[in-house]
Amino acid sequence: MPAPLRLRLDGDALVRNWQTLDRMSGRAACGAAVKANGYGLGAVEVARRLAGAGCRDFFVSNWREAVELAPLGLAVSVLHGVRDEDMVAARAGIARPVLNTPAQVARWKAGGGGACDVMVDTGMNRLGVSAQDIADGLLDGLTIETLMSHLACADEDAAMNAVQRDRFAALQGMTGARRMSLANSAGIALGHDYAFDLTRPGLAVYGGVPRGELGEVITPVVYPEAEILQVRRVRAGDAVGYNATWTAKADTDVAVVNLGYADGYFRGFSNCGTAWHGQDRLAVIGRVSMDLVAIDVTSATVCEGDWIAFDAALPDAAVVSGMSQYELLTAMGTRFQRLWDAPRISA
Repeated sequence: MPAPLRLRLDGDALVRNWQTLDRMSGRAACGAAVKANGYGLGAVEVARRLAGAGCRDFFVSNWREAVELAPLGLAVSVLHGVRDEDMVAARAGIARPVLNTPAQVARWKAGGGGACDVMVDTGMNRLGVSAQDIADGLLDGLTIETLMSHLACADEDAAMNAVQRDRFAALQGMTGARRMSLANSAGIALGHDYAFDLTRPGLAVYGGVPRGELGEVITPVVYPEAEILQVRRVRAGDAVGYNATWTAKADTDVAVVNLGYADGYFRGFSNCGTAWHGQDRLAVIGRVSMDLVAIDVTSATVCEGDWIAFDAALPDAAVVSGMSQYELLTAMGTRFQRLWDAPRISA
């Protein structure tokens, strides 16, 4: 049954974004993070398209995500490593674990080992073994495909970026790893010194812009649209929505649309979001509720059953809503019908 809300997904833009990041990675290979269900777009469809464009390295967070991608036969790394419960899937060879702790290293060795990746902490203090662990021989005997670390402040001009880069570079040749990987989307924009052998972009592949340098070369991929449920005339002085946060200054035509914070269109868009009907730019009015949002359509000609498009520019939407671009992407709910490469109604 067709849903009253949909995501128009631009497969060509997805591929172009990845190709741009691949070029910016210089001599390094360019992979792609497809965790969180391909940042909300659908991991299988994303991975299939990127693999067709030449991407050879994919990253997920856990083994359930890896199992979903297994039929595609791709080279997948599981960023959260391996638990006891994951060992059956890990031994099946559908993906490589990214070992993060001494306990995971011991578990992998005891289970027979095999090719793996390793995360080393260079200052973020999130996941990873320490440089001292490496010096003490923790990784001896492992067959390491990729040694990884993760930048904490790549989206800012922070001194910590160079500190982490230099700490990571100091580990070259110490583990027997075939490749080294540090840069995410923002890290790629920092320059070739951060690329090492393999980059791991995520957000920018999907149309996000974590650094200004990417603003002119990354294009939107996701276009949210929702159907009008009702159009009503609100008289001057009357209010719209919960807590009456918007009051009509003049008689106003209002469309009530099938979209709300349960779908990832957050309350931060209340009274400040932007919608479109063709070339008509429309304002979100009143408080966004769980399943509905109100739009001022006085300047447009619309009726029940028409579709409204919402702002696809993630940097702009993040500023307006107060949410990060990552949150806006990954929170898009299951009620959206996801349509790849279908014509958009938006301008």
